Amino acid sequence: MLEFIQTAWLDFTIAGVVIGSIYALMAVGLALIFGVANLINFAHGAVFTVGAYIGWTCLMGLGLPLWLTVIVVALGGGVIGALIEWLAIRPLNRQSRIAPLLATIGVGLILDQLVHILFSPTPRALSANLPDWRIPLGTGTIGTLDIVIFVTGVLSAALLYGFLFYTKIGMAVRATAQDDDAAKQMGVNINGVNMTVFGVAGALGAIAGLLVGLYYNNIDPNTSFQIMLKGMVAIVIGGMANVPGAIGGGLILGLIESYGIAFFGASYRDLFAFAVLLLMLLFKPNGLFAKARERQAEPMTGTFVTRNKPVQIPKWLMAVLIALAVAVPLAGQPYITQVMTNAFLYALAGISLTLIAGTVGMISIGHAALLAIGAYASALLTMKGLPVALGLVAAGFVTAIVGTALAYPAFRLRGHYVSIGTLALGQIVALVILNWTSVTNGSMGLYGIPPLDLFGIPLFSNRAMYWFVLALVIIAGLLQSRLLSSHLGRTWRAIREDTVAAETYGVASNYYKGLAFGFAGFIAGISGAVTAHQFSYINYDTFNLLISVLILTIAILGGLGNITGAVLGAILVAALPEMFRALAEYRMMFYGVALILLIRFRPQGLLGSG
Repeated sequence: MLEFIQTAWLDFTIAGVVIGSIYALMAVGLALIFGVANLINFAHGAVFTVGAYIGWTCLMGLGLPLWLTVIVVALGGGVIGALIEWLAIRPLNRQSRIAPLLATIGVGLILDQLVHILFSPTPRALSANLPDWRIPLGTGTIGTLDIVIFVTGVLSAALLYGFLFYTKIGMAVRATAQDDDAAKQMGVNINGVNMTVFGVAGALGAIAGLLVGLYYNNIDPNTSFQIMLKGMVAIVIGGMANVPGAIGGGLILGLIESYGIAFFGASYRDLFAFAVLLLMLLFKPNGLFAKARERQAEPMTGTFVTRNKPVQIPKWLMAVLIALAVAVPLAGQPYITQVMTNAFLYALAGISLTLIAGTVGMISIGHAALLAIGAYASALLTMKGLPVALGLVAAGFVTAIVGTALAYPAFRLRGHYVSIGTLALGQIVALVILNWTSVTNGSMGLYGIPPLDLFGIPLFSNRAMYWFVLALVIIAGLLQSRLLSSHLGRTWRAIREDTVAAETYGVASNYYKGLAFGFAGFIAGISGAVTAHQFSYINYDTFNLLISVLILTIAILGGLGNITGAVLGAILVAALPEMFRALAEYRMMFYGVALILLIRFRPQGLLGSG
């Protein structure tokens, strides 16, 4: 430790400042958008990736100089950011505040899939062919690339400062961020301001993508969500709508990661970032550099569930549908049976999420973490000799307890912070699984998981597993339906509609949110456990962020709070794409387009909100 402090601390400090300046560029874009549009732009990471590939095309394909490449990348990112606002965000201005947030998730999926299609999923080397000079500084050194990245970050910040404080449109941006209603009354073109802000944010994010590619000497199309989350951590540290604070938050995050790598190793880099995010949300949600009168986050519960009557399916039709579902394995098509089994596993996850997001009103973007907890719990217990049937039940209870305990700190959050907090929890679970090698086997995962059986009755054939999972869906749906029709269900809906009013009448909202998470965790845990026994192998990436987005799409497609809708959504989202495997590379694009179209034209879902 002493040797590190005496010799290597300056190198790690320089590395932290360099990578922190890149995080700051990402964070400034997110802070600008949040300050003006009160929106977390989940597509910002995808713009970062697009910028990296524009830079690769300019440098490696066309042989352009670095200075010109930076300009082209900024212009490309700016155009993409402006198009996102015009095509995906502006049409939702009259909808609830959660709708644009979900739309940006869909846009991010589409952009990521386009990069995969155009450039392939394979990472590519990226180099600017800069001189390999190292300048001694104390006990450390500074490289040419370090200087280029830092200077680019400083110049970008200076140009942004000049834009905001010395141009007419910049003053309009600041006025809109301070009070958009007053700015509109003074004749400010709000749509023009929003498009400008998205364009500037896109330019900064794209430049950050190029700089990261140069720093690590390669670009990867699968990094968009991770880097977007780093920018999100930075703005939470500095202040959600605080541009100077975002710069400070980016530098602080870079230093935390660099020192964390020095002391504990590179595998803990992301874990530190999300742990800091969670701590900030809990103890100082307005950020370290918050102003004296920071705008308080408003509850988002009840802001997306539309006030409409859900579609009532007649009992006879429900009986016919159940009969058809039972008859699927009898058709003699094993592939279709397997696809429908997977769809019903997603339906279990969708049922659990629609309780949290639709009935209670907490939009969770880290729901796959519950599946991961259940999968690992059952796998570890049954590999030690516990019968599989008991392992499934135990997985449900473990997930209910652990999931509720992990989510409990998020119960006190409001507004966009709920989505950010649940997202952070999902990433923390995945990173703990990755790094807890003595229990989870780390990145190697768990293999040789016992196949599914019910006290000696084998269930690992296609037909047996299908009927078993279908039975679980029916039981979970009936239990949740009974809960929703009880006093407990009415209390959950009261919390969703107005948390403050419910608490005024003596409702302990955190207690009832805990009950909802417990029941949802039990169902999700069993879904994850069955998946583990079905495939006999899981690792930390089996239930990743994209699975969380898929489950959220299922819940919205069917109708938030609608149990039957969750099953229908799972069949449409998980099963139908399997029928068109020739178009498999377009699957995530299909999910993104479906999410955007739903939010735009049918926000209550196909069967209506519950």
